[in-house]
Amino acid sequence: MDLVDYSRDRYNDIVIDYAEIARTLQLKDVVYLPISALKGDNIVKRSANLAWYDGPALLELLEETELQKDIDHSRGRLSVQYVIRPQTEAHHDYRGYAGKISSGTWRKGDLITVLPSGLTSRIREISTGGHVVETAVARQSVILQLEDDIDISRGDLLVTGDRPPKAAQDFEALVCWMDTKPLSAGNKYLLQLGSRTVRGMVRDIEYRLDVNTLERQPSPGLAGLNDIVKISLRTASPLPFDAYTDLPANGGAILIDETSHVTVGACLLQTT
Repeated sequence: MDLVDYSRDRYNDIVIDYAEIARTLQLKDVVYLPISALKGDNIVKRSANLAWYDGPALLELLEETELQKDIDHSRGRLSVQYVIRPQTEAHHDYRGYAGKISSGTWRKGDLITVLPSGLTSRIREISTGGHVVETAVARQSVILQLEDDIDISRGDLLVTGDRPPKAAQDFEALVCWMDTKPLSAGNKYLLQLGSRTVRGMVRDIEYRLDVNTLERQPSPGLAGLNDIVKISLRTASPLPFDAYTDLPANGGAILIDETSHVTVGACLLQTT
């Protein structure tokens, strides 16, 4: 937070206000850092003007923040981006499934489930960067080969672990609207999660969120540019997903205009 003055009391008052906002938004691991961008206090190193503050400077905090703790290693999610079939004499039986691991730790021999079909198999080989590996983790791009020849296409979701995602056609979503054309009930869009795209229709706009007060304004009718709204949505076919609050890696989606193919909304999916 950028301070107007260097008062500790003022800093404490601001922390109380922001802590209430963080609690309302269910934010975790929030750090409060007093800085002055105008004078450079607490940006690169601790400032004598804030002698009462005993925490890190901004640069130190950024360098020491651990990002890996936000990765769920127990539930594997990989959206298939491409099915590799060379169909050459040397690789006539080769079938690899390429994609980026969004969560989980993947090992040779692991049991995987293909969604939405529900078919299962085990991982025969994992390769990344042109090398065969025994283990791969979230944020790595990999090619998987399976022990069984089963039907898998682009957009299918490969899953490991004992907490599979929910497959549904009815969703609730918090949406940031990014188009000059308003969003209204009855509008049809493409909903894309990972590499899977399905057609969907907005059934209702439940409320608009006032970003200044966090007040929920019920039944707004329309959503305009930069509005944040909660909507209900129905898709033409089932979509495997995790609630964003439970597993963000498989709960963030986008809405796409069917005609212009422009991304018009950013969605945080929720369970109904």
